[in-house]
Amino acid sequence: MARMTDKIALVVGGAKGIGLAIAERLAAEGASVAITGRSSSEVAKVAASIGPKVRGLVADAGKPEEIEAAISAVQETFGRIDALVLNAGISEPASLEAESAENVDRHFTLNVRGPVPAAKAALKAMSAGGSIVLIGSIADAIGVPTRGSYSASKAALRSYARTWTAELAPRGIRVNVVSPGPTDTAMMAAVGAEERAALLSLIPLGRLARPEEVAAAAAFLLSDEASYIAGAELCVDGGVAQV
Repeated sequence: MARMTDKIALVVGGAKGIGLAIAERLAAEGASVAITGRSSSEVAKVAASIGPKVRGLVADAGKPEEIEAAISAVQETFGRIDALVLNAGISEPASLEAESAENVDRHFTLNVRGPVPAAKAALKAMSAGGSIVLIGSIADAIGVPTRGSYSASKAALRSYARTWTAELAPRGIRVNVVSPGPTDTAMMAAVGAEERAALLSLIPLGRLARPEEVAAAAAFLLSDEASYIAGAELCVDGGVAQV
């Protein structure tokens, strides 16, 4: 399948986990892909492993000036951006009683504030037919103990997608959200055994999502096959939030 042939894609937070799987899928479908990450060695290794059509850029998604510089580099190299994936984020547990202002700030700095300058900068290189996918979470709509700040930050992303759709649809640019459920990534590996077991018990399909399954959903929404889908949330969750 080559739905992304001749497309230029940027995956912010594309050096590991779901972002890496998305970058790999877009490249496999014919796109020229740029990825960002904070570690120069990690970014270089990942870019080399995916193939010659991938460019790795070092940028901290929580620092607007670094992301804006990376996006400028993509525009200089490729001339435009057709597909933007905003994936970078954190999830650090804290109950309400243990919640701190610092924990709230960390989540909202990266998960909510981070995508705004990235999307603004990318719009300068994006024209009609462009597509933006935010990587959200089904936690935006369900209560997950100890994940209050994370869940609230993902709910904010869902809201952004609605507003940005209303603003950008007249320009021919679509915005959608892919919201994974529990996914087999390093972030999930850091979850305690008790919480992991509790999450698994809630999944009708009985297993964690694979990163490539989330990537398939993102690739669909970025492609022209999804040309009449805008402002939507596609949940890749094994049925957790659906039944």
